[in-house]
Amino acid sequence: MTPRITLVRGDITEERVDAVVNAANSSLLGGGGVDGAIHRRGGPEILTACERLRRSRYGKGLPTGRAVATTAGRLPAAHVIHTVGPVYSRDEDRSELLASCYRESLRVADELGARTVAFPAISTGVYGWPMDDGARIAVETVRATPTSVEEVRFVLFDDAAHAVFASALG
Repeated sequence: MTPRITLVRGDITEERVDAVVNAANSSLLGGGGVDGAIHRRGGPEILTACERLRRSRYGKGLPTGRAVATTAGRLPAAHVIHTVGPVYSRDEDRSELLASCYRESLRVADELGARTVAFPAISTGVYGWPMDDGARIAVETVRATPTSVEEVRFVLFDDAAHAVFASALG
C-alpha cells in the first residue's frame, strides 16, 4: 500500500506519530540540527538507548543509509527511527544512499507496527544535499516503497522547504 503523504511546516519533535525519523549522525550519540533537537526534547532515554546500540550491534556506528529504532523518550511519538543520511557530493552520486534512508526507515516502521511516521528532509541541512533533489528523492522513494505505514508526514522547518516538497508532490 502507498501511504498518504502530508506536509507539515513545523517542529518534528512536536509531532504526535507512531515514529519520528531522526536524521542522525553515525555515532547515534546526538549532534546538531534535527538530531540535536530530538535528543534534547526526547531526553536522556534516547541517548541511553543509542549508547546500548553502540555497545551491541553498532560498535563502529550506524552505517549511512541504514536505520534502527529506539524509544522516543519524552517525545509525543512512540519511537524514534534513526537513519544516517549521506553527505552530498558533486563528484559522486550518492542518491541511492539517500533513498535507502527512506526505505530502511519504512522497513523499521513496519517492524514496529507504526501507522504514522514523520520524516525530516534528510541530508538537506549541514550535509548539503540540494533541497529540490532531496525532496524529489524522498517523495519518489516513499511512493515506490511497499509499506503498511498509512501516513508519512514530511515535517519541514521553514516555508521554503515546504514549498519545495509541495512542488515535488506535484
